[in-house]
Amino acid sequence: MSNTPNENDPLNVNPTPEADNANPYVTPQAEQVTYVTPQYVQDMQGDATGGLIPYKNKHALIAYYLGIFSFFIPFSGIGSIYLGIKGLQARKQNPVIKGSAHAIVGIVAGACTIIFHLCAVGAVVAGILG
Repeated sequence: MSNTPNENDPLNVNPTPEADNANPYVTPQAEQVTYVTPQYVQDMQGDATGGLIPYKNKHALIAYYLGIFSFFIPFSGIGSIYLGIKGLQARKQNPVIKGSAHAIVGIVAGACTIIFHLCAVGAVVAGILG
């Protein structure tokens, strides 16, 4: 089959060289290609961390690290709780992004450190006064 127009084929159905090598067993419905947006492809691609670090949910990620390090930084657990709640809200609005576990760890660690620091301050004040 050649690429020159055929006088017997008024619609010129086979004008491309790729059509010469077409699979005769594929139905026209199977040849249809759907358009995929680049954003969809980017959302569906994995990352080098295997999905362990929710880099698309920055609130949850910051809440996690702030919650872990809030044991050393007094009363930073308040920020960890706030950012953890924002991370859960972001996850609820867009289920494609991950990070709900990081947000929950940030909330729990923040609450534990607030309680710990309040008890520590109370113990110091009680020691001074009493």
